[in-house]
Amino acid sequence: MLEVISRSQRGRVCEFIRNDIVIRTPAVLRALPSGAGENDDIYLSVSDNKRTLVIGGQRVELDARLRTTASSDVRNKAVNSDGVCVLRLPLADNDNIPEDTEIAVISNAFELRKDPRKMTDAIINIRRMIGHNVILYAPGLADPSNIALLTYMGVDLFDDALPTAAGKLGMLYIPEGEVCVKGDVSQRNSDELIKECEKVMMFTNSGRLRELVDQRVSSPSLVAALRIFDRAGYEYQEEMCAVVGGRFSCNTTQSLLRPETERFRRMMKERYEPPAHKRILVLLPCSAKKPYHLSKTHRAFSDAIHTGDHDTLVHEVIVTSPLGIVPRELDIFFPASAYDIPVTGEWKCQEREMIRDAVSKLLEFGYDEVISHLGETTELIRYLTDLTETCVGDPASPASLKNLEGAVRDAASGMERCGYHDDRCNNMRSILKFQFGKDAAEAVMKDASVTGKFPYWKLYSGKQQLGMLTPERGMISLTMEGAERLAGASKNIVEMEDFDIKGNLFAVGVKKADHSIRIGDEAVVTMNGIVKGIGIAMMSGAEMEDLKRGIAVKIRHKTK
Repeated sequence: MLEVISRSQRGRVCEFIRNDIVIRTPAVLRALPSGAGENDDIYLSVSDNKRTLVIGGQRVELDARLRTTASSDVRNKAVNSDGVCVLRLPLADNDNIPEDTEIAVISNAFELRKDPRKMTDAIINIRRMIGHNVILYAPGLADPSNIALLTYMGVDLFDDALPTAAGKLGMLYIPEGEVCVKGDVSQRNSDELIKECEKVMMFTNSGRLRELVDQRVSSPSLVAALRIFDRAGYEYQEEMCAVVGGRFSCNTTQSLLRPETERFRRMMKERYEPPAHKRILVLLPCSAKKPYHLSKTHRAFSDAIHTGDHDTLVHEVIVTSPLGIVPRELDIFFPASAYDIPVTGEWKCQEREMIRDAVSKLLEFGYDEVISHLGETTELIRYLTDLTETCVGDPASPASLKNLEGAVRDAASGMERCGYHDDRCNNMRSILKFQFGKDAAEAVMKDASVTGKFPYWKLYSGKQQLGMLTPERGMISLTMEGAERLAGASKNIVEMEDFDIKGNLFAVGVKKADHSIRIGDEAVVTMNGIVKGIGIAMMSGAEMEDLKRGIAVKIRHKTK
């Protein structure tokens, strides 16, 4: 029986129970000589000609008599033994594992060690094949430098066979890499692996495993593996990437491709539409404090812009790495509200391309006037359109702010004003499109009005509240009435089994779930097509269908 305790993208901490044996993963098994290990519940037994996984007295041989390599053309069938499925690469075409599989073992995982693409492809394909409810074990593959990346890719179980064997030859394995030393350091290597596994678990529990991965990938093969994983494995990663989260750092060029930042950029291209009445685009620099609207500099920008009823015509958009652009109405959304990045005043070529691409896409919506308050950063986008530059040195200097105020007033001169009620409604519609998609946004906004002050806007239909923009979550939270509208658009639905829901909805009670649901999303719980509740998704939609334990939806409101 498996329960996922915490997640950090594809990395996870699980509690696995089998015949009264409890394993908390990620975990490192001891690789012991044949005949040893009687005191261990689970370990890898190693002899000269075979390896055997021993779990609670059950012995599962990992090496077939006739061995084939991962690069051979000889396809191998999965071999199942009482819930333990042994896979040897390359797998037979269209092979499937038995439904009662609890542990899947890549018996020749070691062969993937120096082939980044094959390792990445194999882990993704096998994890997709076995699903979320199975422990994945890669024997002979882990060392202190790669266990963070392997966990991040979706591997749960490891052993110390490789670092122990290398240690006997005088190779010291530490998280920073390999060092040649004198003497037998096998025990130290094993200890380093276990210690690093504990760090991996700690960073996973805190939702910051990617930061540890970025620190650890130092060898050419590991850097290549992460690059391939970010490019080719984006969809695989994104499925398990939460839409909420805490503060995180983007300290390396590779971290620009973190799945949550890549998803934000894609959603800006695919879903986002600026409020229809915004005719003046004002481009602003980012700030160290997040969300931006709480920073001292952005409050100064706001004071310069919001000096009259012309301010409803202004669309404030922050230009930043690693997200490209962040519209003001979305600055409470994750990850815009949570990232940190080193600021040097220099833009890498990847950042320059990303920002130009994002601003170009935004300009396609057709603003009447464009004002740049970016200072020197304006050079990145100056050739894209005619614009007015307002900075004199520091964007927050009195002279710069005075120029900004004057430029906004001049741009709005002669333009028809938009009332504050319509301004709030159009902003809310834009937010809903970003969060749920266009059709769902129109369904929720039908005959609706918006009250309150940003970022605490409330959405009403008559006297019935439909939802509220909540900066604590960084998105719109719906009421039961709002859930009815979202369900009518067939969005974010979790169909439950036929029973009375008392509290939260657990995975065992889920019949079917929208696979577009991500951890942290709004989830509408229905039974036989009738809305029974609304809450926060604690799993992805695919996990809800696959897992048998754990909270699927944390219920906020339900029918009485």
